[in-house]
Amino acid sequence: MSSTTKTPAAGPRIGMLGAGFMARTHTRSALAAGAELAALASSGPESAARAATALGYARALDPDALLAEALPVVHVCTPNRSHVGYARTAIRSGSYVICEKPLATNGAEAAALASEAAAAGLPGAVPFVYRYHPMVREARSRIASGESGAVLTVSGQYLQDWLLDADDDNWRVGADAGGPSRAFADIGSHLVDLVEFVSGDRIAKLVATTRTVHGERAGREVSTEDSVALAVELAGGGIGTLLVSQVAPGRKNGLVLEIAGARESVRFEQEDPERLWVGRRGHSLLLRRDPETLSADAARLSSLPSGHALGYLDAFDAFMADAYAVASGEEREGLPTFADGARAAALTDAVLASAASGTWIEVGAE
Repeated sequence: MSSTTKTPAAGPRIGMLGAGFMARTHTRSALAAGAELAALASSGPESAARAATALGYARALDPDALLAEALPVVHVCTPNRSHVGYARTAIRSGSYVICEKPLATNGAEAAALASEAAAAGLPGAVPFVYRYHPMVREARSRIASGESGAVLTVSGQYLQDWLLDADDDNWRVGADAGGPSRAFADIGSHLVDLVEFVSGDRIAKLVATTRTVHGERAGREVSTEDSVALAVELAGGGIGTLLVSQVAPGRKNGLVLEIAGARESVRFEQEDPERLWVGRRGHSLLLRRDPETLSADAARLSSLPSGHALGYLDAFDAFMADAYAVASGEEREGLPTFADGARAAALTDAVLASAASGTWIEVGAE
């Protein structure tokens, strides 16, 4: 039995904006990648001090002071409305930025930010970390090589239940902090990113409908959606259906993608990430993750031998390692950049526009 586990190389000095769940997740993966935790800023001095101590950052600062440090890498893990301002300031200071999705709460702002980052030679990264499951890369490789044949149909879902009841509340529910879309911008963005990443094709047009199940939460009016259903057409001719919900009882993180090619189908389930179902007319296969038999891209991300399960945190670690490598001037295939974050924001705009108008919306390939 062999293992590809490596001792992390020395990573960059980083600053963290935020102190919630995603900031903690980023910090764990930053440490795994060898980063030096230079400074953390949060919504106030007390919360920043608590988080800095708990997570191991050298200093607690206010956001402006942290951004003025011009650290090599800045992580933006704050409420959605603040992403653009913080990321732009960091880029203009010369920092490479890893920004939580959504990159912006509308497509125009996201595109402008992505263009500025690219022009500065700092393409940034957005943690669409499900790309970093080895079996996702295996599915992508089979389609890219032509083994699966031309893409005919796609079907996918991303279902959760953490906002099922009317007394379930979170800052994302309010458009003031979270933006005009919740379920789609929060988790549907992961699903459409996987559709395009794995298929190698672009969503060309879509029609969508949304539903807000609870019009009020914790005494506040809710203007963001709980669920979204959409039909899509791909530029290459494939068609598909996608379902996104944060009110699906019993579903905790049910991200599933199935793509049917002319010769075989591939199906990935995030809650069972060690396997890939491959369906053929005469027989079907259940591929288990084994770096000895996978495509090179999938094998690269297999940090443990076959039979030793990899999961969400391993995918996050692999994403972070790639992001830091790119920040230092290396190349890494498949890293989701600000351009991918802008693409997700454009698709979110199209979903909201379609739901409002009841019509198909042309998205385009950019």
